[in-house]
Amino acid sequence: MRALVVYESSFGNTGQVAQAVWQGMFSRMHDVALLEVGAAPRRLPPELELLVVGAPTQAFGMSRPGTRADAQQKAGETEAAPTIGVREWLRELEPPERPVHAATFDTRIHSPHVPGSAAVGAWRVLRRAGFQVAAEAESFWVMGIKGPLRDGELDRARAWGVGLTGLLLGLRPIDPGSLGAPAR
Repeated sequence: MRALVVYESSFGNTGQVAQAVWQGMFSRMHDVALLEVGAAPRRLPPELELLVVGAPTQAFGMSRPGTRADAQQKAGETEAAPTIGVREWLRELEPPERPVHAATFDTRIHSPHVPGSAAVGAWRVLRRAGFQVAAEAESFWVMGIKGPLRDGELDRARAWGVGLTGLLLGLRPIDPGSLGAPAR
């Protein structure tokens, strides 16, 4: 596989965005996989060229066991909280043996008073691990703790995914604000 989208989702919103990013990437290149973080490998395939990581912003950054348990309780789920999130997966991820591009995204509440970003935290971890973080961390907005996503966010996520393929295919990047029109 040339590209891999790994995501963590508490209320389903980040999962929807990850699916939309994957769809945008898949529209330009078919060698891209989508995996929930619990199923993601700790050693990336040697042919991988692009890693995209997405997570919900919880308590001003990437989730922790306590914030995942809290989210699960708010969602009304009675199972034990997942033991691994993006934070733990990145900590266990083996550094790439050759240059690999990376990009990060998160979902978070659209409010000027809520600081923090899981995408920025993941971006920093990947950069320190030797990945070529070639895109700015991207945030997709939810209307409240449980969501839903703001109108237009899935279209924006698909366009962002299309733009990411430009890193690999030598295409001009796509402006997410144009929802798929080439950047001018």
